[in-house]
Amino acid sequence: MRSNPVSEAAPTIARTNILGVGVSAVNMPMAIAEIDSLIAARKPGYVCVRDAHGIIQCQDDEALRLIHNRASLVTPDGMPLVWLSRWQGKKHVSRVYGPDLMLALCEHSISRGYRHFFFGGAPCVPNQLAAALSARFPGLIVAGTYSPPFRPLTEIEDRALVERLNAARPDIVWVGLSTPKQEHWMAAHRDRIEAPIMIGVGAAFDFHAGIKAQAPRWIQRSGLEWLFRLLSEPRRLGRRYLHIVPKFAVLILLQELGLRRKPL
Repeated sequence: MRSNPVSEAAPTIARTNILGVGVSAVNMPMAIAEIDSLIAARKPGYVCVRDAHGIIQCQDDEALRLIHNRASLVTPDGMPLVWLSRWQGKKHVSRVYGPDLMLALCEHSISRGYRHFFFGGAPCVPNQLAAALSARFPGLIVAGTYSPPFRPLTEIEDRALVERLNAARPDIVWVGLSTPKQEHWMAAHRDRIEAPIMIGVGAAFDFHAGIKAQAPRWIQRSGLEWLFRLLSEPRRLGRRYLHIVPKFAVLILLQELGLRRKPL
């Protein structure tokens, strides 16, 4: 059995230290090429798609921070992470947004024959997602879908899920459980699931299944997507963003002034 993912040596791909979380210095073509390499190696791993919200969560959850730093790839999902990477000299970095990564990899996978499993979302969402992506990308191979209950799985249920995933033989397991649940789940299951890569993409399930609307491209590029989502779901996201935005700004300022810096 492989060792626990939080105890292995850190990946060698270049990363930007953002409040102690190593964010991979990649753009979309680089991320896809790296995932190709991981699939070819057939050594199970996972990809975290990270924004400022997740970085802040890692400040109060050391296990979550270590999970990120032992991930095969941590993509810069939010524009602030892209700007900080460029500020630290990695000028090639651009946003690798979870929903865009899903679309790019689904299209890319047609010629490669990759098999996709969609795990997460409310009842019917993974099936709707698989149908929408299959219609958009003819020839997409869907190995399976599964919507987990809104409670922790029992040991028997979890064992059955692992057996189901392994029997489906996916190359990519898309995980839509929201953060940080999906990151903890991927790290806890990496030694049990034989798929070479798991990718946690959260809201991408709802976006591509047609459940929720995405921000317009110009808002995404401006770094104000958080404001669009806040205005779309003020009750659910109001307290989160009122806490995250100022805290992230203050901690980054302290890091850049050399007053606060966590090692990777």
